[in-house]
Amino acid sequence: MEPTTLTTERLVLRPFAPEDAAEVHAACQDPEIQRWNEVPSPYGRAHADTWVNETVPAGWRGDTGYSFAVRLGDGGPLVAALGVHPRGESVFEIGFWAVKEHRGRGYVTEAVGAAARWAFAELGAGRLEWRADVANAASRAVADKAGFRIEGTLRAGISHRGTLRDCRVGALLPCDLGLPSHLPYLPAPTA
Repeated sequence: MEPTTLTTERLVLRPFAPEDAAEVHAACQDPEIQRWNEVPSPYGRAHADTWVNETVPAGWRGDTGYSFAVRLGDGGPLVAALGVHPRGESVFEIGFWAVKEHRGRGYVTEAVGAAARWAFAELGAGRLEWRADVANAASRAVADKAGFRIEGTLRAGISHRGTLRDCRVGALLPCDLGLPSHLPYLPAPTA
């Protein structure tokens, strides 16, 4: 897919670029980002350079992942990172982290909303999943605010640094945002 830029009232979401490496490196020194996300620990400058110069462009080219630098306005500081990854026919997973100094301001929720609408409209997603360690309250708060329906707990549902962990899983469907689905959806009958 051709790299895409999304905008919201306060944010610009664009693919990571080489000039983002220093801010990515600085953000990923935060123990909370390393605690909850699959970033190397310790996180060196070479990790950031590889991420912005190789990993992100390859994901866009190969349609294996769409990673966005979330910035406050055009040219503003990096406030978050967000990725959308294919997981099966019409199923995508969303993940994110926020820069420590910019947490608690609703930026990630706003970015998730924009990315979800894009995934449904442009990628043909019929389901967008969110997963996080059961103890990751901040990620759960974003998922709740963005409209994800929490569907339960998956035992050993994620692997983090060589350890299987229980995770919560939630989903957002196009109809949750008033959008059409590219595939028909037949929900389970209600009792």
